[in-house]
Amino acid sequence: MSKKIVLAGGSGFLGKSLATFLTNKGYQVVILTRGKSGSSDGVTYVQWDGSKLGEWAAEIEDSYAVVNFTGKSVNCIYTKSNREEIVSSRLDSVRVLQEAIRTCINPPQAFVQAGSLAIFGDTREVCDESSPHGSGFSVDVCEQWEEAFFKVSFAKTRQVLLRIGFALGKDGGALEPLVKLTRLNLGGTVGSGKQYISWLHIDDLNEMFLQSIEDNRFEGIYHATGVNPVTNKEFMSTLRKVLGKGWAPPAPTPFVWLGAYAVMKTEPSLALTGRNCIPRRLQDHGFTFQYTNLEETLKDLV
Repeated sequence: MSKKIVLAGGSGFLGKSLATFLTNKGYQVVILTRGKSGSSDGVTYVQWDGSKLGEWAAEIEDSYAVVNFTGKSVNCIYTKSNREEIVSSRLDSVRVLQEAIRTCINPPQAFVQAGSLAIFGDTREVCDESSPHGSGFSVDVCEQWEEAFFKVSFAKTRQVLLRIGFALGKDGGALEPLVKLTRLNLGGTVGSGKQYISWLHIDDLNEMFLQSIEDNRFEGIYHATGVNPVTNKEFMSTLRKVLGKGWAPPAPTPFVWLGAYAVMKTEPSLALTGRNCIPRRLQDHGFTFQYTNLEETLKDLV
């Protein structure tokens, strides 16, 4: 029987992409979801609530690895209730998965947590895994999240946390709204345009997850991002070029604030801040990137 990998909260864009990738590699994939239990495209879906033990915990027993994607999307307005849910959804899922692993007779050999580069706040300085953290709500969330994940250790289960960058994939994810805007001739520079985007192709991200699962050398925190971060100005210019669009009007900061709150119903800081991060530890492990050129990557995707 093929090895089983459990993707907690894996029904989103990144989780479904990894599920397809792992299935094609011959793994049995189970997604823990708030939706109904069932199966689709070779993937089994098991209902859970992400906060307390239930029948779903039986899926962790004898599994090869657990990957946790759970957490309320940060693509929202940071009201008091949304802030509380952003934090609780992350901490609760980490805690309850730790409980499930502790109850196993045959626990998974790897527990991989999807984290975020937002722990560095808004910075143009080059950041690797050892760089100082930033400040603000998103940073606080990431710090609590990472602390909770590493607070508990296991005798037989490696723990890996991937701080994921701006993952670019087809038909969804972070790239889709930018493509739509650019096709409407609205793909101009956002704000100052100097904020960095630490991007990577989703195929490379899936390979990072696979190596984190299979390679015993992987333990601790890694930056899951590409080797060539670019500024927002560079990114949007390249996207316009790939889509055959010329100059587009920039979106000054006041308009970004207005559009974010009034139209997109999200926090303007998501577009106006950035991080210049590199995958130092992955490079030390000899990880091979398939995609290092932004223009070639965007041509592949759009």
